[in-house]
Amino acid sequence: MAIISHTTLRGARIYSPEASYNVSYLVVAGGGGGGGSFSGGGGGAGGFRTGTGLSLATSTNYTVTVGAGGAGGSNPSDWTTAPAQGSNGSASTLSTVTSSGGGGGGRGNTTLAIAGNNGGSGGGSGGRNAVTGGLGNTPPTSPSQGNNGGSSRPGTTASTGAGGGGGGADTVGSSAAASNLGANGGAGTASSISGSSMTYAGGGGGGGIPAGGTGGSGGGGNGGFGSGGAGSAGTVNTGGGGGGGGWDGSASSYGVGGTGASGIVIISYPGAQRGSGGNVTYSGGNTIHTFTSSGTYNSTSTDYVVEYLVVAGGGGGGGTGLGERGAGGGAGGFRTGTGLSVTAGTSYTVTVGAGGTSSSAGSGTNGGNSVFSTITSAGGGFGRGNSPSPQSGGPGGSGGGGHWPGGAGGAGNTPPTSPSQGSNGGNGASAPNDAPGYGAGGGGGASQVGANGGSTTGGNGGNGTASSISGTSITYAGGGGGGVGSGTAGTGGSGGGGAGSLTNSATNGTANTGGGGGGAGSGTGTGGAGGSGIVIVRYLGVQRGSGGTVTSAGGYTIHTFTSSSTYTA
Repeated sequence: MAIISHTTLRGARIYSPEASYNVSYLVVAGGGGGGGSFSGGGGGAGGFRTGTGLSLATSTNYTVTVGAGGAGGSNPSDWTTAPAQGSNGSASTLSTVTSSGGGGGGRGNTTLAIAGNNGGSGGGSGGRNAVTGGLGNTPPTSPSQGNNGGSSRPGTTASTGAGGGGGGADTVGSSAAASNLGANGGAGTASSISGSSMTYAGGGGGGGIPAGGTGGSGGGGNGGFGSGGAGSAGTVNTGGGGGGGGWDGSASSYGVGGTGASGIVIISYPGAQRGSGGNVTYSGGNTIHTFTSSGTYNSTSTDYVVEYLVVAGGGGGGGTGLGERGAGGGAGGFRTGTGLSVTAGTSYTVTVGAGGTSSSAGSGTNGGNSVFSTITSAGGGFGRGNSPSPQSGGPGGSGGGGHWPGGAGGAGNTPPTSPSQGSNGGNGASAPNDAPGYGAGGGGGASQVGANGGSTTGGNGGNGTASSISGTSITYAGGGGGGVGSGTAGTGGSGGGGAGSLTNSATNGTANTGGGGGGAGSGTGTGGAGGSGIVIVRYLGVQRGSGGTVTSAGGYTIHTFTSSSTYTA
C-alpha cells in the first residue's frame, strides 16, 4: 500500500481539472434490416469503430447518438417494389467518431433481384439472380468499420434461389453456395471495453427455401425459410443485421426481413468518474459510461462517486459494583456501500464515534454515532450492569447484552437501516436456575447476535464483519463478551470486541474497530470501554479529495479517518 506524502495532500486541496482528457471508445451503429420477398439478403452490421486517445474537452456537453436498426423488407404483392428492400440502419456518433448504419439486405425477385445496400457493413443481395452484395466500410474509415455483404445465387428453376449473408465487422457475408440455402452472415468483432468480452456487429443471414443462413456472431439475425418464413431481428444494442426473409418456392408465399439491431456507444477512462451520462459502471480501474440509447455525455460533472465504510463507537460493558456480573457492550453500527455521490469542492463533516464509557457501579453507556455525508451508523448499545431485578441491554447499532437475572439483550439495527447495521445482544442468565455463575449476555456484533449467559458462562460477543476497503481485509464491529461469577467468561467477538471477565475488570473494545467493551465479573470490577469507530472513503484513480490519512491500493485512493475531521471532495 502506497502512502501519499503531505505535499501531495496539500496539493489535493486545490483541485484543478485539466482542459481535456483522453478516453477509449466503442461506437457501433444500427444494423441494416433484412431483405424481403424471394429469399432476401441478410442486413449488414452497423459500422464498428473503437479506439483510444479520443480527447474530450472539459466544460463541454457531447451529444451521443445511438443508431436505430433498419426496418426489414416487406413482402408486398408486387415484389418488384422498393418496400421489399431492407432499410439501412442509422449512424451512431460520439464527438468526431461516426459509425455508419449497416446496409439493408437486397430483395429477392424472379427477374429483378437487387443488390444489398452499402453501409458500415454491406447488406447481402436478394435471391433468384446472381447479384453482388453491398459494399462495407462506406464511407471509408481507417481501420475499416465493416465488410461487404455476400452475393446471392440464381435459381436453377423457377422455384429456387437463395440470399447472400450481410457483412459483419470482422468478416464478409457469405455468398450463397447452394441454389436454395440462405448464406451465413459475417462474424462480428469482440470488445472488452465494458469490462467483459462482448461481440458486436454480426451480419444477418440470408433467406432461403429449406433453410436460412445463420446470423453472424455479434447479434446477427438468422435468415427465414419456408412458407412465409420471416427473418429474425438482430440482437438489441449489438448493431447486428436482420435476417433475410425466406420463401417456399411458390409464387405467393414469401417472408419479410428481420429488423436490424440498435447500436451502442461506450466510453471508458482510467480512474474516478469525471463525467456524467449513460449507465456508469467500474471495472479494472476504469470508469465506464454505456449508452444504449441517445443521450448526452457531460465531461465536466462536478459529482463523483465513492465507496464508504462507516463504523460507530462500540457500547461500554457493564460493571459489578454490587458483586453482580456485567454484560458485554454492543458493537457500533457497521455500514458500507458503493455509489455514494459527492460534489467536488464541497466539504463534508466526518464524525468518528467515541466508544461508550465503562462503569464499576452500573451499566456502561452507548457508543457515539459515526457520520459521513448521508450515512449514519448508530453507536453500540450499553452492556447492562449490576441490578437486583431483570435489566435489558441497551439498543443501538448492535445491542448490548442483558444482565442477570433474565435481562433481555438490547435490540440491534436501531434505528433500522437496510442492509442491517448490526445484531441483537444476548440475554442474561435467569434466576434461580442459572446459579452459581449467573452469566451476563454478550453484546451483538455486526454479523452475529450476542450469545446468552448461562449458569457458568458469560455470553460470547457476536462476531463482526470483514471489509477490504482499506486495501487489506480487516474485521470490524465485534460485540463484547459477558461477565460471569464462576466458570468461563464470554469472549469478545471478532472485530475488536472486548473479553468479559471472571473476576474484576473486563477488556476494552479495540480502538477504531467499533468493538463493544467486555462485561465485568464478580467483585467490584469495571466493564470495558467500547472501541472508537472509523470512517473510510475510497474512489478509483488519482487523489481528488483531501482529509484523513491518504493511501492508495489496487488503483484506489483511500481516505481513512480515525477521529472526527472534514473530507473536502
